[in-house]
Amino acid sequence: MARQKSKKYTGVYLNMLSDGDTSYSFTYKDLYNRTKWITVGKKSSGITEAYVYRKRNTTVSQLMLGEDPTVKRRKKEHIPLNTLADNYFNAKEGINRDNGRQKRKYEFHIKDRLGHRAISSILKHDINILRQGIIKQGRAPKTINSIIQLLSAIYNHNIKEEEMKIDNPCSGVKPLASDDHRKRFFNTDEVHLLLSNLSDESTALLFIKLALSTGARKGGVLNIQKKDIDFTQNTINIYDFKRRNTYNGFFNDELKADLIAHCANLPVNAYILGGKEEPLHRKKIERKVRPVMNRLFNKGLDTKDSQNRAVIHTLRHTFASHLAINGTSIFTIQKLMNHADIEHTMRYAKLAPDSGADMVRNLYK
Repeated sequence: MARQKSKKYTGVYLNMLSDGDTSYSFTYKDLYNRTKWITVGKKSSGITEAYVYRKRNTTVSQLMLGEDPTVKRRKKEHIPLNTLADNYFNAKEGINRDNGRQKRKYEFHIKDRLGHRAISSILKHDINILRQGIIKQGRAPKTINSIIQLLSAIYNHNIKEEEMKIDNPCSGVKPLASDDHRKRFFNTDEVHLLLSNLSDESTALLFIKLALSTGARKGGVLNIQKKDIDFTQNTINIYDFKRRNTYNGFFNDELKADLIAHCANLPVNAYILGGKEEPLHRKKIERKVRPVMNRLFNKGLDTKDSQNRAVIHTLRHTFASHLAINGTSIFTIQKLMNHADIEHTMRYAKLAPDSGADMVRNLYK
């Protein structure tokens, strides 16, 4: 969960960690009037709110004398990469929902190779060697690119937030060419087949309907609360965890009737899927939907065939693909998908009825 303000001490914040521990931090304005965050430590290490408050008072007092005591002064040649990673993941704890998965990615692919190395000794050449090692493991280009992007994010966090005067060795490392964009989408018959095979799973069925109606990513659908639905305008406020913003999704009258019946006895803050005041865990949906998709659509396909296998994300591609097939403008699709870049949306342009195929067939006649 996100940081919570202390009820007793000004500028002190508590962060409840996934392991049940509590991390304490404080905030202040530096000499340039920039808001700064300092993580002091965990409750399990003996840190208390009162101690953090005293640390903050000391910092503020020194600032009044023109000195910022929190600026990092350690020599970079003595700092291992693991320290930068700890800074990054501690800062993201309770804020980034993918923090645990990203931390496991670091530990599996980066920690043993570079984690012990002093950051002053890690160069672009070392990043390329790291990448080559992961390539030899048979990882997909998209996966490899995400690992290098994570390492770059760790460096950038420490440069910006920890004020470390270091260079990012990932800068200038070009991403691998990737042709692993998912091409699979469900046709109309397949949509009906999927819905009929989930008719006995009310939660999974509603998830599928919401995903097909809004095109939202899995996390966005699972994060919908009753208060996010406007039955007058047939709209849903959807939070995009990838872009970290909120946008509007829409639903038709058939889904509206389902939602009204489903929401009738739910508290206003309840999440639609699960009915509680905390979102349903993604694995509960995956366990219900994935076996059905495998049985219906993935027979004979290699588990690594990301372009053709039907997965939960296929619902998002189905939404965009059918919009294009029905003549929706590419700019409207971009808005409905909440794409930051029109280039991400252009993959659906070839499905549009005005894609140019008819024009080419009629040339020179």
